Amino acid sequence: MSSLSVAAPADSAGSSSIGSPWLWVASIAVILGLLVTDFAVTRRPHEVSIREAIGWSVFYLTLPVLFGIWLWAVFDSGPALEFITGFVVEKSLSVDNLFVFMLILAGFAVPSPIQQRVLLYGIAGALVLRGIFIAAGAALLQAGTWAFLLFGLILLVSAGKILHEVHTGSAFAGRDVSQMRIVRLLRRFMPVTDDYRGTRLTVREHGRRALTPLAVVVAAVFVTDVVFAVDSVPAVYGITADPYLVFATNAFALLGLRALYFVLHTTLAKLVYLNHGLAVILAFIGLKLVLHWAHGIWPATPQIPTPVSLAVIVAILAVVIAASLRTRRRAEQHVIEAEQHVIEKD
Repeated sequence: MSSLSVAAPADSAGSSSIGSPWLWVASIAVILGLLVTDFAVTRRPHEVSIREAIGWSVFYLTLPVLFGIWLWAVFDSGPALEFITGFVVEKSLSVDNLFVFMLILAGFAVPSPIQQRVLLYGIAGALVLRGIFIAAGAALLQAGTWAFLLFGLILLVSAGKILHEVHTGSAFAGRDVSQMRIVRLLRRFMPVTDDYRGTRLTVREHGRRALTPLAVVVAAVFVTDVVFAVDSVPAVYGITADPYLVFATNAFALLGLRALYFVLHTTLAKLVYLNHGLAVILAFIGLKLVLHWAHGIWPATPQIPTPVSLAVIVAILAVVIAASLRTRRRAEQHVIEAEQHVIEKD
């Protein structure tokens, strides 16, 4: 993949991928090493303390910062800014992923000690799927600049879909995860045990191989990984057309999700405007891609530079967090006032 000569990034016309063969090999080796380490950490099921979760989260947030500094020193500010902007976008989308993972884990009543193993399987599957989608995206960009228009339209449609689900209340939260097609398919072809068996995906029971509920949960998570990849890969291609940077942003954003889940578990429900913000971000990047495509046909069409994209995305996230916390505080205050009113009345 490193030998691909993709279309120029949205802000750096004429540039090619910085991903040399040795850089691809080194990066994949590091990622595999981190995944193996995570699997080793979760080998023995245990309750994840907030201290452990924060420690791993800080570690996985420090890595992309150091990588961005290295990119700046070796390849100048262009690739570094594209990577940081792409990472912010992917990390924002990954928080939404965590919310859906939380619903799946709750829907299947996954025991706390093995929840992190489910998350790790989901992360590993997401990395593989993102790699496939990234390669497909690079091939599309080679075919012509019309791919930018296609990616832009995908993001605009995704943004509209998210807003529609938010306003109609038809989001994933209202669905029965046990009725997902992949779950029903697995149960049709293989028996499923009634209880979890630690971190085992299959067991031999009554003389035949059977799935554990953990395998069913992992399959459900894999299906959601496909859905998320459809949004996230075009989104980061809206920041950079370099497949190496696209891969790096996805990898760094996904690797820390296991620990981040336990840090944000109680906070996610408070971000009531998260999906609104993500829809706006996707629509903004979709517009950026459409403008880039149009610029190739009509040079007078303006483009949105990476520094501006980063500023807009950070501003949107800041507004989402501030507005969500404010709404949450008001709701809690109303509850307190209502309780006080009942007490005074009695």
